[in-house]
Amino acid sequence: MNIFGQIVVELQYLPSAAYMALLCSGNDILIEQHEHYTKGSYRNRCHVAGANGPLRLSIPLLKGKHQQQPIRDVRIAYHEPWQAQHWQSIKSGYGSAPYFIHYAEFLHPYYIKRYEFLFDFNWELLQTVIALLCLPVTLQLTDTYLPAYTSSHILDKREAVHPAAVLPTAPPYPQVFTERHGFLPHLSVVDLLFASGPPLWLICRN
Repeated sequence: MNIFGQIVVELQYLPSAAYMALLCSGNDILIEQHEHYTKGSYRNRCHVAGANGPLRLSIPLLKGKHQQQPIRDVRIAYHEPWQAQHWQSIKSGYGSAPYFIHYAEFLHPYYIKRYEFLFDFNWELLQTVIALLCLPVTLQLTDTYLPAYTSSHILDKREAVHPAAVLPTAPPYPQVFTERHGFLPHLSVVDLLFASGPPLWLICRN
């Protein structure tokens, strides 16, 4: 805990407990804002629990899937009602969870307000999730892009939490569909939030 002075990570959409654990492992967290958009990552998608198993939620992008597009320029597409669909999936999956009634009101506004840019949406949503989890985390945006951080005071963890990466499994906790599917790892941290409240010790042990 707090071994490194700073950790740099990319910005993700409703990230997993593994990502939140990274945020807990440094004194200051640098959020990369000068990278180019990367396809197939968690920048615009996450996984939540559904009645039939893990469900992927993807934010559609307008000209946002080109590898060379600066992340701050990636725009959200609204040609389909993805906000209503995502919120309905979250509500269907977690409406009966113990803490849904306590935290839903803080997350629902993000599925009503239209954000033009993916980065702005993820940035504000992440700060809200951190506040709900009561995490002692300070976020800063990077001043410039470096291909790799080599300083002994900065730990480069960009792409450490990725769909193709082998991630540690969080300590099991009760989930909505445990009896049906067993424990489902690597879901969005909202799964943990709605099931257990602000479970700081579970995140920091991940």
